[in-house]
Amino acid sequence: MAAVARDAIPAAERLRITEVFHSLQGEADTVGLPTAFVRLTGCPLRCRYCDTEYAFVGGTWWSVAAVLERVAGFGTRYVCVTGGEPLAQPNAQRLLTRLCERGYRVSLETSGALDARGVDARVARVLDVKTPGSGEVERTFLPNFERLAPHDMVKFVICDRADYEWARAFAADHTLADRAQVLFSPSHGELEPRALADWILADRLDVRFQLQLHKLLWGDEPGR
Repeated sequence: MAAVARDAIPAAERLRITEVFHSLQGEADTVGLPTAFVRLTGCPLRCRYCDTEYAFVGGTWWSVAAVLERVAGFGTRYVCVTGGEPLAQPNAQRLLTRLCERGYRVSLETSGALDARGVDARVARVLDVKTPGSGEVERTFLPNFERLAPHDMVKFVICDRADYEWARAFAADHTLADRAQVLFSPSHGELEPRALADWILADRLDVRFQLQLHKLLWGDEPGR
């Protein structure tokens, strides 16, 4: 898409986008399914293991209508709005609702640091709980976990044994498994996946172990 001047788009329809692409979903409950991804630009966090630092700055201005048109061209029923941190842009909420109105199965990947309670109820929210190993543990917005729906997901990226024990306690303290899907994922290249799998089994945790499929297939290649 050719770059569009910011002021050429009405303020209520304006989004800064890093990329819109078609790939296989690498995580969560639709893993492996062809999905349209909309990656918004910008994030207030700086997690130590972040693999999308290229989305912190830059991007181009799109209208909500332009995003919808591009997504429609992929011919898939699944759409994931991600970042960066999508909720850092107020018009992300409008995009999510418009996607739902078009009949897509929509998911939102959010850091969990911003208020996600007002997101359209049809959207599956994937809330990332920042562990101590992320370097951003204090940024988690706890009220997000008071209004979970069964189709929501709470994700923990585990860096080491201390992270695992912290995440296990957090999930139990907030009764997450009773209200949403809980995902435990090893930090790619940092924690041996088998170790995390063994810990989950030993403790009989009611969580879903997941690997990042897209990294197994394409590594850290952008747009994948």
